[in-house]
Amino acid sequence: MESVPSALAAVSTLVRLCKQYGASCSDYSYISYYEGRMAMQSRSKMLKKAFTTAFPYTIPIFAGFWFLGITYGIYMNVSGFSFWYPMLMSVTIFAGSIEFVTVNMLLGAFNPLQAFVMTLMINARHLFYGISMLDKFRGVGRKKFYLIFGMCDETFSINYTADIPEDVDRGWFMFFVTLLNHFYWFSGATLGGIFGSLINFNTEGLEFVMTAMFVVIFLEQWLKEKDHMSSLIGLGISILCLIAFRADNFIIPAMLAILGVLTLMRRPLENTGTGEDEVQEDASESKKTERASIGTGNIEKGGEVQ
Repeated sequence: MESVPSALAAVSTLVRLCKQYGASCSDYSYISYYEGRMAMQSRSKMLKKAFTTAFPYTIPIFAGFWFLGITYGIYMNVSGFSFWYPMLMSVTIFAGSIEFVTVNMLLGAFNPLQAFVMTLMINARHLFYGISMLDKFRGVGRKKFYLIFGMCDETFSINYTADIPEDVDRGWFMFFVTLLNHFYWFSGATLGGIFGSLINFNTEGLEFVMTAMFVVIFLEQWLKEKDHMSSLIGLGISILCLIAFRADNFIIPAMLAILGVLTLMRRPLENTGTGEDEVQEDASESKKTERASIGTGNIEKGGEVQ
């Protein structure tokens, strides 16, 4: 990897010297051509390195996205839509949960305000994703626009937590993670839409996959959380809104209330998590100190025996 940039720097120096001392174009035209070739090779190796580093991170996402994407395509097909709908929607919307909700919106009465509010509420968590990624997206150039558009739960999780090697370009790593996940969902939804009409089985209850998806996402977050306070707040508010507004009207009030309460309680919740981390760090340090003291005692005893 280091030989290409070194050769490129040497060629650039030769070109600069030729221009400085008035050499003709024929004297350094070949050198300029070689400089361009070396730059292209260096860029190609950089992109290949970023892609091969990003791909393994996305393999678990591939399995989940293909299953859900194919299910979504079949759901659109049995709902009466051509495969063009899931194909185009998976490219332009790329938000799995809202794409399932869109099926009912397209089948219902035309209500753009309800669609806007529903989309905003379901994907309101992306506001916090964006705030968290401000520093990581700094300096990535024009790729930032696609990184913002393609950021879903799984992509955010990888790009935010991945330990990117120093010799891998950070911007291109995040770009390929986003692109691969986007392709997995697009290909799954398209295949489901195309072959959905060829699958003959009872599709009654297939719409429950959306509810199951939310349950799985919730359980996954529950297992990752150290403090379940935010999850319990969401459950409590949802139950209260269900009682107050009934099953047909409780979703939007519940999500508005959850967003407002969690926004107000963000600092206390963050402080709680920080306190737990400090306790764990202190416990880890005490264990290390204890092991070190035991090792020192063993060495001293060994010396006394000698």
